[in-house]
Amino acid sequence: MTDWPIHGTISGPIVMIGFGSIGRGTLPLIERHFKFDKSRFVVIDPDDADRKLLDERGIRFVQAAVTRENYRDLLKPLLTEGGGQGFCVNLSVDTSSVDLMEFCREIGVLYIDTVVEPWVGFYWDTSAGPAARTNYALRETMLAAKRRKPGGTTAVSTCGANPGMVSWFVKQALVNIASDLGMQFEEPTTREGWAKLMREAGVKGVHIAERDTQRAKQPKPANVFVNTWSVEGFLSEGMQPAELGWGTHEKWMPENGRTHETGCGAAIYLLQPGANTRVRSWCPTLGAQYGFLVTHNESISIADYYTVRDGAGKAVFRPTCHYAYHPANDAVLSLHELFGNGGHIQPEHHILDENEIVDGIDELGVLLFGHKNNAYWYGSQLSIEETRRIAPYQNATGMQVTSAVLAGMVWALENPNAGIVEADEMDYKRCLEVQMPYLGPVQGFYTDWNPTTDREKLFPEDVDYNEPWSFRNVLVR
Repeated sequence: MTDWPIHGTISGPIVMIGFGSIGRGTLPLIERHFKFDKSRFVVIDPDDADRKLLDERGIRFVQAAVTRENYRDLLKPLLTEGGGQGFCVNLSVDTSSVDLMEFCREIGVLYIDTVVEPWVGFYWDTSAGPAARTNYALRETMLAAKRRKPGGTTAVSTCGANPGMVSWFVKQALVNIASDLGMQFEEPTTREGWAKLMREAGVKGVHIAERDTQRAKQPKPANVFVNTWSVEGFLSEGMQPAELGWGTHEKWMPENGRTHETGCGAAIYLLQPGANTRVRSWCPTLGAQYGFLVTHNESISIADYYTVRDGAGKAVFRPTCHYAYHPANDAVLSLHELFGNGGHIQPEHHILDENEIVDGIDELGVLLFGHKNNAYWYGSQLSIEETRRIAPYQNATGMQVTSAVLAGMVWALENPNAGIVEADEMDYKRCLEVQMPYLGPVQGFYTDWNPTTDREKLFPEDVDYNEPWSFRNVLVR
C-alpha cells in the first residue's frame, strides 16, 4: 500500500513518553497518518540509544525520566506550547498512567496508553501484598478516576494489541458466532446489549490465545532474557499474580485462588506469578498449546464488560477470560532459565528487532468457547516478512501493538470529549478499519478441540468431563 490515508490533524504538540520498541514502531505510523507540526513533536526517554531516528527527522528529544516529582513541570509546557490541542502518547514503563491521564485531562490534552502502568517500584513491592499488586487493583484506580470526573477530554486507557485490539476482536468474533448459529439479532449498541448477546450465544469464556513463532538467526545466549517486545514490560506483568476474569459457570477454584473484597468483582487472582502458570489453549496454525496465564487488563475488562446482572446487581452471567500466551521460543527458554534460578532476572535483556528474525508469525486472537459450535478463534496472523514490507523499526509483535495505538489515536481525535475509555467501549468497527492494513491475514477458525482432548492417556487426572471448558480443565496442575 503506497497511498496511506491521512486520518486526522493533531493541532497541538505531540509528546511521546518512552522510545523503546513500541515507541520506535509508532513513530512512522504517526508520521504516515496524521497532519501535525513536526517542530512541536517531542519524545521523552531516559535512554538516548535510538536518538538518531529522531535527529534524522528533526524531532526534538528530551533525555529524562518522567517521575512522580517532575511530571507536571516537565510535561505542561511541552503539551501546551503554541496553542491547539496537544496529544500525549504514553508508551513508557514506570510512569503512572492514571496520574498522567488525569493531568492531561486537566489541561485539555488528548491521551493514550497501552497499559495501566504504576510509578516505579510497584511491581516489586512485596510489602503491599499480592492483591495490591494485581492488574485488577491498577484498573480500579483508573475506574475511580473515571467516576471522579466523567466525560471531558478523551483519555484512551490500555489500547495496544492486548489489551486493546483483542477487545475489538471479541465483538467481531461474537457477531460471527451469533450469525453462524442462525440467531436473529441486531448488532448491539450498548454494553448491556453486548453482554446479553454473549450470554444468548452460549459463550462461556474467552482466551486471549497467542502463539509467537518468530525465530532469531542466533540462538539465545545463557543469562540473557530474549523477547520480541519489551523485556521490562513482560517481566513486570509476568511477576504479578496470575489473574483471570472469573465466569459464573465456574464451580471449582484452585486452592491458591483468591477473590477481591472491593471493586467490580469480575476477576480472581492466584498466589503465583503469571509467567510461571500454564494453561491449555488453542491457536489455528499449531493447534493445542500450553500458554502462560500472564495477567492483562483485558482479562478483567472483558469479563466485566460482558457481565449480566439482575435487578439486585448480582452477576447472573459472566464469561471467564484470560491470557493464554505462548511467546517466542527464546522467551520461553528465558522464563525457564529465570524461574529455574529462583526468579533471579537475567543481567542482560535483548529485544529481537526485525533484522534478527529469520521467519515466523505472531498469531494473536481471541478464542470464544463453550457455545454450540464449541470454540472459535478470530485474530491476526501477521508475519515478520509482511511486517518488513509494511513499516520500519518493528517486528510482527510490535506492529500489532503500534497499529492499535494508531487506531486509538484516530478514535480519540474523532471523539475528543469521551472521557476516560477502555477499548471495550470504543467503536470496534472504526478501530479495526484503521488497524487492518497492519495486521496481515485476519481470519476466523472453528475447532473441535477442548481442554479435555487426549487427556488421561497414560495417567489419571482430575478432569471434569461434564464441563469441558471449566478452568479446572484449562489450568495445568
